[in-house]
Amino acid sequence: MEKISNDSRVYEIVLHGFPNLQRFHGLLFTILLFIYIFIISGNAAILLVICRESTLQFPMYFFIGALSFMEICYTAVTIPKMLADLLDEEKKISFIGCLVQAYFLHALGAAECYILTIMSYDRYLAICKPLRYSSIMTTGLYVNLVAICFIGGILSPVIETILISLLPFCGPNLIENVFCDFPPLISLACTDTRLYIMVEFIVSSFIILLTSAFVLFSYTRIIYIIIRMKSNDGRQKAFSTCAAHLIVVTLFFSSIGFMYIRVTKSYSVDYDRAVGLTYAVFTPLANPIIYGLRNQEIKRFIFKIY
Repeated sequence: MEKISNDSRVYEIVLHGFPNLQRFHGLLFTILLFIYIFIISGNAAILLVICRESTLQFPMYFFIGALSFMEICYTAVTIPKMLADLLDEEKKISFIGCLVQAYFLHALGAAECYILTIMSYDRYLAICKPLRYSSIMTTGLYVNLVAICFIGGILSPVIETILISLLPFCGPNLIENVFCDFPPLISLACTDTRLYIMVEFIVSSFIILLTSAFVLFSYTRIIYIIIRMKSNDGRQKAFSTCAAHLIVVTLFFSSIGFMYIRVTKSYSVDYDRAVGLTYAVFTPLANPIIYGLRNQEIKRFIFKIY
């Protein structure tokens, strides 16, 4: 077998972006910039209100604040580079930079899975075990749970990152997407990648299926308890407290599930790009809208401050 020279190694990755919408890059930049500013300012406002107001020092709001912080970090990994690429014809990123972006995309995505899961557990305790809620969900517990979510997220993609960094990259360097991710990076390797694809599939499936199953179990119990409530006001209040979280959970888990829980590499370039934009842009956009504009307590304090 002919030995590959060092000069043939891939040092830069080209992100294809939106090739069919090249004439509208200026408009796309404006729209995406507006969305990014709204995501950052909206989540920052929620975080500020929860930190400042003593009346919001409850586990539910602590988890919402942690989720808002997570969304700020999550979008900072992808959207600034997407904005720069809309103004740059070359759309290049170093191989190391691409791998780092993919790592943080998965690390923060996994941490968000865990946070949404403990939020569902918090709602389960509040509705299904109200008398024991305060004794179970203590300050020490919910602070530790959030810390575990962050640590678990940081550790989750370590194996994938190490394995991909050891792959030989010596051929094409074009990724048909708007940001770097593990599956398209693996597809660029000039060797048999079936083992790496399987590892990526197993790790992603384990995280997504385990957390979504826990969320599904929690909400099955919650809905069962709500239906059995005799008071209409009680049912309405219980549904309203869970509806916002359920919308975020459905949007996030469905998009990452369609993206990563599959054996084939890709359905189509446009499919991957659309699903990628859903969980990288539109899901973080939903957080300040749902938890900020629809939550009466948070909205009242935001108007009070600003």
